[in-house]
Amino acid sequence: MKYEPIKHSVGKVFNKNPLLRKLLYHLLDLLLLRAWHIRREIKKIGSVIPGSSYILDAGAGFGQYSYFIARRSKKYKILGVEINPIQVDDNNAFFKSIGKAEQVKFSAADLTTFKNKEAFDFILTVDVMEHILEDEEVFKNFYYSIKPGGILLISTPSDKGGSDAQDEHDESFIGEHVRNGYNINDIQQKLRKAGFSGTEAKYTYGKPGQISWKLSMKYPISLLNIHKMFFVLLPFYFIIAYPFSYVLNFFDLYGSHKTGTGLMVKAWK
Repeated sequence: MKYEPIKHSVGKVFNKNPLLRKLLYHLLDLLLLRAWHIRREIKKIGSVIPGSSYILDAGAGFGQYSYFIARRSKKYKILGVEINPIQVDDNNAFFKSIGKAEQVKFSAADLTTFKNKEAFDFILTVDVMEHILEDEEVFKNFYYSIKPGGILLISTPSDKGGSDAQDEHDESFIGEHVRNGYNINDIQQKLRKAGFSGTEAKYTYGKPGQISWKLSMKYPISLLNIHKMFFVLLPFYFIIAYPFSYVLNFFDLYGSHKTGTGLMVKAWK
């Protein structure tokens, strides 16, 4: 399944005006379990990084996490980098329209070459590393770019069924992925090899999250891959499915998982 065409179609619908864009962010926050986990971790990290922090949103996508962080403190300065220049222009236009162009800026960049010496207090990268073959080079760039004492937060699929792949020979549900998922120990070893002095990792998307992901993501995206007409049916689908996903997300967020299809990884310089 190719995710980018669907992402582009969704963007065309919700990017027509700022209110629709904010609605998109709200819907993503409600529907995506990873957004629940990321927002929780950002709130924790926000209590230990300076109020005037410079933050990198590495692989910013629609910019929903930059928006969330910017709303937490007007003192934060945020740079979102994204490889797609069209998405960069779109994000900059939106943040300008809501009066946050001075606080949040976006730039087109390839994470395999992007680095800015000890510039950032906090680096966030959400569902990006599984798209990049040269991951160790990116980790080195993150280490180079983060300030001493800074924190890196990574959300990515695990090798325990992440990307809906049950073994190494299965194809990822998302066609753009170059790896099905990370081993919880291997990704920490790569980060320490890049220079990070400390790491911490935990599983997300345990049993409740895996069921929720199928209800809120896999099944709707599969339908949209068949035909775009299913956009019309999605609101009715989610009216039925979302209450179940909400409860499952809650148990996944506050539960402890011995294994899971997602990973939340932190590293310190």
